[in-house]
Amino acid sequence: MSNYEKLANEIIENVGGLTNIDSVTNCMTRLRFGLKDNTKVNEDGLKATPGVQGTVYKGGQFQVIIGTDVSNVSDEIRKKGNFSDSITEDNSENKGIINKVLGTITSIFQPIIPAICGAGMLRALLALLVFFEWLNPEDQTYQLLNLLADSAFYFLPVILAITSAYRFKANPYYAAVLGAMLIHPTFTAMVGEGTAINFAGLPVKAISYGSAVIPPILIVLVMSYVEKFAKKISPNAVKIFLVPLIVFLITAPLAWIIIGPMGGILGDMLLVVFEFLNNQARWVIPVLMGAFTPFFVMTGMHYSFMPVQLAQYATLGYGTLLGPGMLASNLSQAGSSLAIGLKTKNKVLKQTALSSSATALFGITEPALYGVTLKLKTPLWIVVFSGGVAGLWAGLTNMRTYASATAGILALPVYVTEDMSNVLNAVICIVIAFVLSFVLAVFFVKVDSSETVEESDEIDKNIDTTTDRTIFAAEINQTNIEVKSPVSGNIIPNNEIQDDVFRNQIMGNTIAVDPIEGEFYAPFDAEVVSFFPTKHAIGLKSTTGIELLIHIGIDTVELDGDGFHSDIKVGDQVKKGDHLISVDINLVKEKGYSMITPIVVTNTQEFTDVVSLPEKKNVSNSDTIMLAFS
Repeated sequence: MSNYEKLANEIIENVGGLTNIDSVTNCMTRLRFGLKDNTKVNEDGLKATPGVQGTVYKGGQFQVIIGTDVSNVSDEIRKKGNFSDSITEDNSENKGIINKVLGTITSIFQPIIPAICGAGMLRALLALLVFFEWLNPEDQTYQLLNLLADSAFYFLPVILAITSAYRFKANPYYAAVLGAMLIHPTFTAMVGEGTAINFAGLPVKAISYGSAVIPPILIVLVMSYVEKFAKKISPNAVKIFLVPLIVFLITAPLAWIIIGPMGGILGDMLLVVFEFLNNQARWVIPVLMGAFTPFFVMTGMHYSFMPVQLAQYATLGYGTLLGPGMLASNLSQAGSSLAIGLKTKNKVLKQTALSSSATALFGITEPALYGVTLKLKTPLWIVVFSGGVAGLWAGLTNMRTYASATAGILALPVYVTEDMSNVLNAVICIVIAFVLSFVLAVFFVKVDSSETVEESDEIDKNIDTTTDRTIFAAEINQTNIEVKSPVSGNIIPNNEIQDDVFRNQIMGNTIAVDPIEGEFYAPFDAEVVSFFPTKHAIGLKSTTGIELLIHIGIDTVELDGDGFHSDIKVGDQVKKGDHLISVDINLVKEKGYSMITPIVVTNTQEFTDVVSLPEKKNVSNSDTIMLAFS
């Protein structure tokens, strides 16, 4: 079983099982679930799962933050069941209208974003090739590539009709037909002629629906109700042709006469708003987006702006809503995270900050947001300020994107214009955001106390000769928090852990014990916040704030609880030294599994430092194996 499959199994278990999953999709770093019953989710269990960085419920979706490997986990989950790729309607009773609307918009647009971005980058690449005179616009190679890039936008009504059908639980093939009729060459020619169009004597407004966003969504919404009606009244013997016939004959006229024009009116209203902002206050949107993108990302609202952005492209030929402001914000995340990574002496934080800074440079900011700036708080406000300042530059210089792309340094081609001034302004925006956030983080973020760092170094130098670890820890610093070993055994090097997540300390500071007996005890006074049904992993939260994961064995989830015996449950309060679980070590080993037990401080970054005792030492359940400095 692969690591991705194991992680998928644990996530499925903690979201309520396969039967509770209605749909699942993913973005750059998150799994996005449509669940039948959100009350069945075990959030504490998810947060304690190695490989899960966090969870959030926004916009009608339950989201599990994984990181850049999310697509692999998503693929494994889809293999387990016949799930929709689009988030369906949330059935929870307490879901508000705003969440419903945001959830609908997000689930319709999120699946098409990769295609739109890919086509946008192809457009940008072609613009660069023409600018440097490496490709002639009259060349058929250019024309073929250009039509490929344009297809994603020209046929947008069809694509959106399909994703809308999944959202509204309608037939996607009926929806595709209705979307296609809006851009059929005959209808397009009728609009182009400028003569009156009518259907059965009723006027049809001559509107060009190429790249239309709102009309296909509204049409499919209406179609979903017509389809239900058609299925209800059609005899089974003739449903195969009668249902689509009824759907088309009712929905199409409504689309031509009422729904399409309504969408056109909304588009005209958006155009008026765009023109006002561009002429009177063009700095407003980039400043707001540059400052508040982190909060939009946290709530999932950034996907909800996509229809407006696409409407900008359709009406104006360029975009100002997302690209410039998000470029400013994302590069601010990169600069702030880099500064923290260079400053900190905490190995886990350093690794997280440096790697997330690199991904933020390319427009993927969730690792930086959740792993660094949000947790340390001050860097987040630095990102807000720096993003707003860089966004002000973007607005004052009238920065524009001419195609959709992930807002990072590789997106510069979407700013290409004939005189390249737009690209130069984008480069300056990047420099302002990155440098300003870096400098502010260097001067105003305190990631380590120098006194604590010196004490930590002293521990590393002297701990080998210390036998009474409890006394030693008490003499060092009164602000340290002790973590006792939950089991007697031998401390082993992390590089001997046969699991990438624990070996690389992705979840937090990790120490591993190879047990010599099967009795596990509470390492401190705590609450049991998670306990897997397979009993192989226990999550504890101490009264002093430490969140600890005790993962008994490697791959032991596959034993399905065989050999594990415990009466504890989530919510129990335990005292230091209380018995937690008994494990039949011999049975586990006979079945071919390792008993090496990773012990992880999953909230490492909330402490100044977390120090592990040296490797290859024998410990009992009364010995201190970690010190956390607050």
